[in-house]
Amino acid sequence: ADFNYGADEYDAEGNEEPKALPEGSETMPYIDESPTMSPQLSARGQESGDGVSPTPTDGLGTGGERDAGKGLEMRKLVLSGFLASEEIYINQLEALLLPMKPLKATATTSQPVLTLQQIETIFYKIQDIYEIHKEFYDSLCPKVQQWDSNVTMGHLFQKLASQLGVYKAFVDNYKIALETAEKCSQSNYQFQKISEELKVKGPKDSKESHTSVTMEALLYKPIDRVTRSTLVLHDLLKHTPADHPDYPLLQDALRISQNFLSSINEDIDPRRTAVTTPKGETRQLIKDGFLVELSEGSRKLRHVFLFTDVLLCAKLKKTAVGKHQQYDCKWYVPLADLVFPSPEESEHCPQVHVIPDHELEDMKMKISTIKSEMQKEKANKGQSRAIERLKKKMFENEFWLLLNSPAIPFRIHNRNGKSYLFLLSSDYERSEWREAIQRLQKKDLQAFVLSSVELQVLTGSCFKLRTVHNIPVTSNKDDDESPGLYGFLHVIVHSAKGFKQSANLYCTLEVDSFGYFVSKAKTRVFRDTTEPQWNEEFEIELEGSQSLRILCYEKCYDKTKLNKDNNEIVDKIMGKGQIQLDPQAVQTKNWHMDVIEMNGIKVEFSMKFTSRDMSLKRTPSKKQTGVFGVKISVVTKRERSKVPYIVRQCIEEVEKRGIEEVGIYRISGVATDIQALKAVFDANNKDILVMLSDMDINAIAGTLKLYFRELPEPLLTDRLYPAFMEGIALSDPAAKENCMMHLLRSLPDPNLITFLFLLEHLKRVAEKEPINKMSLHNLATVFGPTLLRPSEGESKAHLTLASDIWSHDVMAQVQVLLYYLQHPPISFTELKRNTLYFSTDV
Repeated sequence: ADFNYGADEYDAEGNEEPKALPEGSETMPYIDESPTMSPQLSARGQESGDGVSPTPTDGLGTGGERDAGKGLEMRKLVLSGFLASEEIYINQLEALLLPMKPLKATATTSQPVLTLQQIETIFYKIQDIYEIHKEFYDSLCPKVQQWDSNVTMGHLFQKLASQLGVYKAFVDNYKIALETAEKCSQSNYQFQKISEELKVKGPKDSKESHTSVTMEALLYKPIDRVTRSTLVLHDLLKHTPADHPDYPLLQDALRISQNFLSSINEDIDPRRTAVTTPKGETRQLIKDGFLVELSEGSRKLRHVFLFTDVLLCAKLKKTAVGKHQQYDCKWYVPLADLVFPSPEESEHCPQVHVIPDHELEDMKMKISTIKSEMQKEKANKGQSRAIERLKKKMFENEFWLLLNSPAIPFRIHNRNGKSYLFLLSSDYERSEWREAIQRLQKKDLQAFVLSSVELQVLTGSCFKLRTVHNIPVTSNKDDDESPGLYGFLHVIVHSAKGFKQSANLYCTLEVDSFGYFVSKAKTRVFRDTTEPQWNEEFEIELEGSQSLRILCYEKCYDKTKLNKDNNEIVDKIMGKGQIQLDPQAVQTKNWHMDVIEMNGIKVEFSMKFTSRDMSLKRTPSKKQTGVFGVKISVVTKRERSKVPYIVRQCIEEVEKRGIEEVGIYRISGVATDIQALKAVFDANNKDILVMLSDMDINAIAGTLKLYFRELPEPLLTDRLYPAFMEGIALSDPAAKENCMMHLLRSLPDPNLITFLFLLEHLKRVAEKEPINKMSLHNLATVFGPTLLRPSEGESKAHLTLASDIWSHDVMAQVQVLLYYLQHPPISFTELKRNTLYFSTDV
């Protein structure tokens, strides 16, 4: 008999542990109904030389006959493969039944291993399933061995399908069977030994006589089998002519099987594995993930598990190498007792200590530097010890960032008194948690208290059930995983429709960088509309990003809700959606239009991506009549001014009405507004002042940054760039002072006067840091690269990896500007008068 044809196609696991079950599990499995798994038997059949010869085409007359012959051959291949896996399945059922008789025999003695009730529960319906399949196998086997066009076997499949009721009973009992087996193993050593190693007979013509399999793995087999039978029916129908007597019978069998599968899948969801407490309630895991909790004034990383009726906050225990990892429960709140305090109710909650932005930026710089060091080590085939050391350092830094950057409060309150506070970096995530909990709270939930044993069982199940295994930092990624995109994503948020009633609407954009999501841009509020037309463009810096999220909010103007906590977002989320940033799709020069559907709302947007090395370019303007892309000396000469008009006007406007704007210079203005201002300044239009007074202040700040970014050579010049890099690296304070002042003095007058003018403005902005959240360090991070980054010709020389040169040089560029920002006031005349600025007692 040649029926181990393609056997491994249908039973890929052979006799091994089932792949469907991670680490042995109290799983309710999901059963796949789709035909997509159907094996590609045809190609293998031709090669394997397994006694089935390819169809001899020459002996066949018409194409129709040839097709019929091919169909016949394909059906035989499909059936042979299925028979071989059916044989394995029967052997598995036999192995499961083997201990049942001796166990039953001892049950009535004075020293039973298991009670009759336990045996009945664990082995429920296995005998019936075994008999059904044995009969099916014994009837089908001779038909396949004497295969020709007259053989029919549809009635066998129809009969098999009609007996699926036994499987329904098995599936309904499956969870209890598994739990009973596990409890019995824990309490009875003899049964534990039996259930850990059941001997399964190998197929007739295989070299292996037996393999050892656990009882848990074997109990899963019947569930797996139903799907297999359905797949075979798909394949048989594909190769059976419609006028063949088997066709309607196979169709009927497939219909019954599919109905059966969907009926049991309604109760089963692939991830949501059930945990049964001793009370017999079914608890399913709905969602889990890592969140930062503010506990006793310090930030702790927790793994949070949301079950059908309880929220459990845990931390992973430290265990010895090779030991089974376990979670430690920190607290739990039954959902019946869980409320979300409104902002005004949360006054007694601890205030969030926000880490200053410059510390976070510093850390990002450090991480980028370590990344480039690792790339250099790998490129130079460096020692694995050095790479491991860098990896460890990177993980520590990324972990610090993950812990310290979230600032959006997510408060959980237990009606019985205690409140808990999580900090998230993404409002999207916060709303996902909130919505998941609120959906569950719509059901009729009872309040309860878990006994210590119940809590132990529930916490013990967390390790098996969790869906998020790794802390979300990039150092946890495998080398072959996509590193994400580095550079600038330009996004135009066009419009949205699908709102039921008029509202004041705006969108925010989030991207993931360094492994977690942060909000990067926000449209203006479109008032009182059901169809907002924003048409706003943003430039978002990507740092290893893989996804873009869009959230749509209704603006809240209710003064009572606007609470004291700066980071509290009280506006209502109307919808949210996410798309993957596919490097291939995004990296084109053209705009790519897309729609995100969320909650019945459709948001239209376009995007394009510029990689970091492209965005490093400074391109001189072709027409020298404007101001953008034109040398500063040309502009000041033409204007007969010391500082370009554009710089003076933008700074004046920011000081007039933007100095207290949160995130001024950091938050990107609308790109279309910036382009409009650029055109007006380039044309030297007389309406400039009117336009400036009406324009959003972030667009004006963005125009100033763009002006410096588009200078054909940086404000601090290409010629002096290497000297600035060397000067900032000096460690002796006096030598550094001397060098840095000498470099300023070496700048051309228009560059120097403009730089000093900007410097004083940025210091005034930083004085308002308590209100605008912009420290000297933040401003240095924003403006450093803009004022120092060399133009194309200069940067070519040391442009290796875009992210590589970027990280290292940017750190130095930021430090140069920070040095001057932290320096006592520098006067142009003093500077020019003193050849040595201070005495140099070096």
